Amino acid sequence: MTKYETMFVLRPDADEETYDALIERFQGIITDQGGEVTNVNRMGKRKLAYVVKKKYREGYYVLINYSGEPDVTAELERNFWISDDVIRYLIVKEEE
Repeated sequence: MTKYETMFVLRPDADEETYDALIERFQGIITDQGGEVTNVNRMGKRKLAYVVKKKYREGYYVLINYSGEPDVTAELERNFWISDDVIRYLIVKEEE
């Protein structure tokens, strides 16, 4: 399995329960597709470098390290794309 690192930024105006549910959902996508979550780092609210979607000046950052097949990454990216709560995301393959 390939190791990946994904960071995503959630809307800052959501509550803690929403953040918990979204992070659980994304972890579930990884494990349901046969991947393995190795680390979850909730970095919290931070200021963004620039205004995103014409209104967000800060966001809630989350970093997840996982290993899996490319199908896992494709499904995770698809879910990031359709979620209104995710304002930015990046998935990178870790060097071995």
